[in-house]
Amino acid sequence: MNALTRSIIPENETQRMAAVRRYDILDTPPDGAFDRVTAIAARRFDAPIAIISIVDHDRIWFKSRHGLSVEQIDREPGLCASAILSPDPHILADASVDPRSLTNPLVAGDFGLRFYAGVPLTTSDGFNLGTLCVIDKTPRSIDDAQVEDLKDLASVVMDQMELRLSARQAVARAEILAREIDHRVMNSLQFVSSMLTLQSRENHLADATAEQLKIAANRVGAVARVHRHFQSDEAAESTSCITFLRRMCADLSDIVGKTVAVGGDEGEVATTRIQPIGLIVNELVTNAAKHGDGRIDVSFRIMSETHEISVCDEGSGLPSCYDPTFGGGLGTKVVAVLASQLGGRIVAGRSPSGSGSCVTVTFPA
Repeated sequence: MNALTRSIIPENETQRMAAVRRYDILDTPPDGAFDRVTAIAARRFDAPIAIISIVDHDRIWFKSRHGLSVEQIDREPGLCASAILSPDPHILADASVDPRSLTNPLVAGDFGLRFYAGVPLTTSDGFNLGTLCVIDKTPRSIDDAQVEDLKDLASVVMDQMELRLSARQAVARAEILAREIDHRVMNSLQFVSSMLTLQSRENHLADATAEQLKIAANRVGAVARVHRHFQSDEAAESTSCITFLRRMCADLSDIVGKTVAVGGDEGEVATTRIQPIGLIVNELVTNAAKHGDGRIDVSFRIMSETHEISVCDEGSGLPSCYDPTFGGGLGTKVVAVLASQLGGRIVAGRSPSGSGSCVTVTFPA
């Protein structure tokens, strides 16, 4: 670091850079709201260039630039790096004769800067992130009214940044609250499942009643499992179906006491579809473990216009007259309803291995 660089580093640089990161604005795309501010500033001063700059640790990055093609410059020659040293406007009416700028490369070099008026972009807690500045290659005077207009426009820039920061923080708080609610819902479902399981073990209950309570407990537990394995992905618009199914089926494998293998195509589906997919697989795997034999294979395939989920076992196979759309037990009806929610259809037949059954749900991609 040379003497020039050291001379334009604020004493609170560490805290100031933390503030820059807090606003998360560096390297964000162009924004019409900020571009309108620089256009107004250039018009108000009848100047060719107006910039909203953010002073990074080694560069000056331009969030908006009117009349300038470059996106950033090194911090060393940047006048904005000097402008953030003070809360006051930084005015150079004729930089070629101003002692503060005589050696600045932008003034002494080919660029030929002569006029600079910059107002720091100051946060609510007093840190200067960068500047709103107006630049010309011709010396000019500036009056108090113009300085006040520039200060007001800088305040508009900071208002926009504060609003966007508040919005991001509100979204973050909402996501935390949603996760907490989801966690409590999942715990409640697991509690209900446990209570139903305990109730089914009461000695005075008829066998049929106890069995129905067990079935109810398993279904509530299934919803809780799907919810738990889905939680880490639900903030996104889409998620990896294979990754979700592998997590869930690893859990299911321990519950049904059989190997549940998951394979297929890597690809994402909308998160709104993950829960019905999870519940379909849960029902089909549970049914395969109950009525089938051997290993259970879960497959997810991606075709050009459809997605396909298959659950196959190594048992004796399905009756020839079996129709997964009509009849069957409650589990079959649950799968049919969930497939309908996906806009899909169910096909049942023999496993591709030649032994056992295979149920496939196909739905639009």
